[in-house]
Amino acid sequence: MGSLAIDHEFTAYGTSHWIVLGLFAVGVAAVVAVGRTRRSRRFSRWFAAVVLVLEVAIHTYLMLPPRWDVQYSLPLQLSDLAGPVAAYALWSERRWAFALTYYWGLTLSVQALVTPVLRVNFPDLGFLLFWATHLFVVWAAVYLTWGLGLRPDWRGYRMAVLITVLWAVSVFALNLVLGSNYGFLNRKPSTGSVLDLLGDWPWYLVPESAAVLLVWALMTWPWTRRGSRKA
Repeated sequence: MGSLAIDHEFTAYGTSHWIVLGLFAVGVAAVVAVGRTRRSRRFSRWFAAVVLVLEVAIHTYLMLPPRWDVQYSLPLQLSDLAGPVAAYALWSERRWAFALTYYWGLTLSVQALVTPVLRVNFPDLGFLLFWATHLFVVWAAVYLTWGLGLRPDWRGYRMAVLITVLWAVSVFALNLVLGSNYGFLNRKPSTGSVLDLLGDWPWYLVPESAAVLLVWALMTWPWTRRGSRKA
């Protein structure tokens, strides 16, 4: 039997990336279907447990030698926070946790799927954990929204914006102390990303923030129109 020709170094939209995106599409259909069944409650608990285990796994992986580096290994990215929040949303269906999972998962985690900042390739453990953690957060957002029928609203929007701003201010200050770049708040990533289209630092932070606010508002508006709310 032949094997897939996958380079040792990850290449955006190479073979391994397309396989992950195909898996992502299949997973979206699967979680929506399961969410609409009578067994969704039990599935939610298992789903939450898997997401939490994956988060513990990737942070353990990053904090062990020789990968440990204070500039990269601390769980300070929004995607690092999105995992535990998504797990709690799946377990409890609390509104605030759902809102953060919806906005963070369907924008920031999706961005990581489309323009991943990744160097290692399959079958490296770092590759597997990177994709698993991002995929499961997006699947959780899809499952909660289109499977279980939870809906975002303007209160959740405002709360998500406030929490994200507080995170950005705190992490920006910490980056100055550590010389790190968590959240890419203090400089662009070394690999190509969508931020390359938005100008130099710090100016790219302005259109980036405006775009997030606008996109999140557009993601909220259809659900808040009269007749669109869950009965």
